Formats: sequence, C-alpha cells, structure tokens
Amino acid sequence: MLKLEKKQVKFISVLIALVFMGSVVALALTQTGSGIASAASSVNVGVVDRDQVLSQHPSVADFQTKMNAAITEVQKDFEEKSQGMTDQEKADYYRQCQQRLAQKQNELMDPILKSIDEAIKKVADSKGLSVVIEKAAVVYGGTDITQDVISRLTKK
Repeated sequence: MLKLEKKQVKFISVLIALVFMGSVVALALTQTGSGIASAASSVNVGVVDRDQVLSQHPSVADFQTKMNAAITEVQKDFEEKSQGMTDQEKADYYRQCQQRLAQKQNELMDPILKSIDEAIKKVADSKGLSVVIEKAAVVYGGTDITQDVISRLTKK
C-alpha cells in the first residue's frame, strides 16, 4: 500500500476541505440567486405619466379659472395697497401676496392630486399591479396605465 507522510496527509485533508467548502458556497449562491430572480419576476410593475393625467383631469379647467381670478384679485389688491409704501414695504407685501397665492394653489390642487392618486390605486388594483412608478423614471418595461387612469377620471 502507499505510505504517506504526515505532511502529505495534511495537504490532502486541507485540499478536500477546500473543495467541500467551495461546493457548499457555490450551492448556496445558486439557491439564493434563484430566489431573488423568482421574487423579482412575481412583482408586476405599472407606469403612469402623472403630468399627462393631470393635464387631462376634468377639474383642471376649473382650477385654472379660480387661480386666474385669485391672481387678478391679488394684483388689484397689491396695486391699491402698495401706493405710498416704501420699496421695502412693497417687497414685504409682495411676498405676503405670493404666499397667499401659493396657499390658494395648494388648496385648489390638493383635491385634484388626491383624486389622481385614488384613480391610480384603483387601476393598479384592478390590473393586479404591485408597484406603480412615474413613467419618466422607467427606461424599459412596465405596464403603462396612463390612459386607464385618465378614463377612470373623465367618466366620473
């Protein structure tokens, strides 16, 4: 029989241990990778162009009319009240007027944005989508639900 020295036995034992460890690591990596791939393939992603939806929202025309009226009112108010003010006072009052307009814009826009979010959620749920992303952020893929959201909003 073959007689091995202690150094040779240690070398062979270490070699066998390394091969065993390498195979365990390789098996673990293949199992983990397939789990990630299957999880990613089970997520259904939708995309929506919120700007397009907003531009075709039925309440946007009313929003624009009310904002134009508010702007006209604030301009008239500023012109009347700023007469006789110093430049600093005019600048301060102008900032106050801008804040009022911003507050009015938020007040009028919030219900529109909420209705868009609700419509996106309902369309996504009906199509079985797990995630909906802004269309501009997507390079490739996803189910475009923009027209479905517009249809849902305009038929109310």
